[in-house]
Amino acid sequence: MNKKVILACAICSSRNYTTSKNVSTQPTRLEVKKYCKTCGKHTLHRETK
Repeated sequence: MNKKVILACAICSSRNYTTSKNVSTQPTRLEVKKYCKTCGKHTLHRETK
């Protein structure tokens, strides 16, 4: 079952991206390096609650 998740920047905590993930195959929180408009560089984005 796919679930919609929100990705937030680890440095400035701005919520920049939304994506979906399969909860049954990946129960841990998603962490991806993405571009943050607020910081102006590529940073780690983590899944929020």
